[in-house]
Amino acid sequence: MKFPTHFAAFAAASLALSTGATAQTVQMTVQAGDPKLQISKHIYGHFAEHLGRCIYGGFWADKDSKAPQQGRIRMDIVEALKKIKVPNLRWPGGCFADTYHWHDGVGPTAQRPKMLNLWWGNTLEDNSFGTHEFLELCNLLGTEPYLAANVGSGTVQEMSNWMEYLNSNEDTPMVLERRANGHPEPYKVSWWGIGNESWGCGGNMTAEYYTDVYKRYATFAHNYPGTPLKRIVSGANGDDAHWTETCMKNIPLNQMWGLTLHQYTLPTGSWSGSKGKATGFGEDQYFSTLRNCLKMDAVVSKHAAIMDKYDKDKKVALLVDEWGVWTDVEPGTNPGFLYQQNSLRDALVAGTTLNIFNNHCDRVRGANLAQAVNVLQAVILTEKDKMLLTPTYHVFDLYQVHQDAQYLPLQFSSPDYAFGNEKIPALNASASKDAKGAVHISLVNLDPTKALTLETALPGVTWKTVTGRVLTSAKINDYNTFEKPNTVALAAFNGAKKRGDKLAVTLPPKSVVVLELK
Repeated sequence: MKFPTHFAAFAAASLALSTGATAQTVQMTVQAGDPKLQISKHIYGHFAEHLGRCIYGGFWADKDSKAPQQGRIRMDIVEALKKIKVPNLRWPGGCFADTYHWHDGVGPTAQRPKMLNLWWGNTLEDNSFGTHEFLELCNLLGTEPYLAANVGSGTVQEMSNWMEYLNSNEDTPMVLERRANGHPEPYKVSWWGIGNESWGCGGNMTAEYYTDVYKRYATFAHNYPGTPLKRIVSGANGDDAHWTETCMKNIPLNQMWGLTLHQYTLPTGSWSGSKGKATGFGEDQYFSTLRNCLKMDAVVSKHAAIMDKYDKDKKVALLVDEWGVWTDVEPGTNPGFLYQQNSLRDALVAGTTLNIFNNHCDRVRGANLAQAVNVLQAVILTEKDKMLLTPTYHVFDLYQVHQDAQYLPLQFSSPDYAFGNEKIPALNASASKDAKGAVHISLVNLDPTKALTLETALPGVTWKTVTGRVLTSAKINDYNTFEKPNTVALAAFNGAKKRGDKLAVTLPPKSVVVLELK
């Protein structure tokens, strides 16, 4: 008998509950928190680089494609991303940004010069997807555009012209050109990254040198009427404290709105040799991936503490604008395209990482998963005209309830998930209260075999009902394919009950659960 896919997901959750070892009990308290402290919706941002099939063959349909499209923008992708309320989209890179010259990507398509994409496979870039196309995509998505300016190989004048082209409404040559190219009104783009990975592919600069370069560029990054700029500093690689310290010490606070951080999760923890498999892995790489993912909390805490020294009022946002799981590419694919599959393990990483960001929302006010389509930990994969939603997509679907909601601190002590001689916390969580007073709690159980029982007190919260959804599957390395797109899918969750004034939850192994209390 073949069950519907949503029933299969529910059955997997039920099986996990019934077959897991004796559940461990956790005492949890949802605290009142500060009504002024919100989880910024921009934590749930995404990233679209000219890399592999993210743009071409992803957002930008092939000329012979029969996929639904407006112009050449794929509308099935747009509708899927609108459903999870993507708040901002970062473009054109990544490393590509510091070789990209925006003026080559405007005007009549046939007249745009071609270029080599030197970073990602030496492919020929025809510039058919440029500034206007990207901003039309953002308009269709209803999302904030986040542009990365070329500091590595560009000029101050080039960046300044781009800002004038997009944001001014005076009769300057730049504005007249924009109007001639079909957009009479200013685009009003506020979010600007001044360089990308300036410590690496953006120029291999020292922190001291970059901060001088940044101040020069920021000086010519002007506000235009109705468009105050959010100037964003190219920040640290991983736990590089010196980079953050130098930026915070050398750059005046009024010259920066945000400071970035790039932190990836590698299953093996190594950039040399194999990074680890995207599929077919055992519990050893499952455990090491989650262990490495949890380092995000310490990395964010380290940078936040440095920022606090120079910015006690937390005016400068920390933006983790590249994060996610980075594995070896799928066998037989172009190594420069960074195409990888996406398993239940990746969903657990996504839920865990977003919980970490939520719990640091006093400083982390933006983030971008790398990347949206067909690259690294993508939420969407395509194959010609077909499209599928990955397990990571479903986590963003679950967690959208936290966007711009009041942060509620949680207090609990997690049991251990042990493997070999190592152990990590099995449970992580975050909570918020939305504008209508509903409380949402997101829970991740990393233990692949043991259920967790939670007894949760909610002092000050008045509620009558609890509902929820769960993401889990039969195996830690399950993933969705174009033949079986719903192997890892959301299901209704019935493991939460009201007992007196407390919330009782039985959390399945290897699962992400989001509860709603009303």
